[in-house]
Amino acid sequence: MSDFLFAIECALKSRDPAEKVSLTRFLTSAQVPPSAPAAERLPAPGRPEKPLLVMPRDVPKRGLGTPEGRAALLHALAHIEFNAVNLALDAIYRFRDMPQAYYADWLKVAQEEAYHFTLLREYLQELGFDYGDFPAHNGLWEMALRTDHDVLIRMALVPRVLEARGLDVTPGIQARLKEVGDRRAIDILAIILRDEIGHVEVGNRWYRWCCAQRGLDPVRHFIALYREYVTPFGGPMNRAARIAAGFTEEELELLATLNS
Repeated sequence: MSDFLFAIECALKSRDPAEKVSLTRFLTSAQVPPSAPAAERLPAPGRPEKPLLVMPRDVPKRGLGTPEGRAALLHALAHIEFNAVNLALDAIYRFRDMPQAYYADWLKVAQEEAYHFTLLREYLQELGFDYGDFPAHNGLWEMALRTDHDVLIRMALVPRVLEARGLDVTPGIQARLKEVGDRRAIDILAIILRDEIGHVEVGNRWYRWCCAQRGLDPVRHFIALYREYVTPFGGPMNRAARIAAGFTEEELELLATLNS
């Protein structure tokens, strides 16, 4: 195994959030040799004993009118970013026959996700809480397992569906935070939204690259995968952010139809 893949594996398997962030943020190489051995399947990435993982419906809903309520929201966002670090690392570790530019792209994504997690965790700590203090769910990694056999499906469904949903919901979260006067959280989410547009664009680009390699129509194939793998979601789409991230108007119209 190359030094780079070994470093990625160490970061992916690290159970300590601070160590995972450090190992990720200080990686400088992004070279995967063509002869790299196949990756082992990871039922779960390294993660701390807490937060307690529960079903999504069992994650308590709290209002933002109290410090604990805002902390619970920040914790949920931090958990998403922690999982996003693992997902980006796994996109490197899992798929070993991609162009070198693919690995450079996903290393940059992993490092930005680590930065987002750090921003949210530090603010949580300022409020008197920490990552692990609230229950969370494992939906993001469950999709990673469902897509770990095919890089095209991973690119289609993690960046273009799960991360793209973050583009949709972030403005509404910022509006709720504005109502309670939490300027710091709003500013952190602005940084995350800016970077996540780029992350979704990376997924869009490599999804289309995979489709071109296989002679597939990217729109038709995406719709087929969406129908097979995804539970339709409600709520508005952030069309401007999705367009900036590489979605076409045709795709957005089809998604709106599927989710109605």
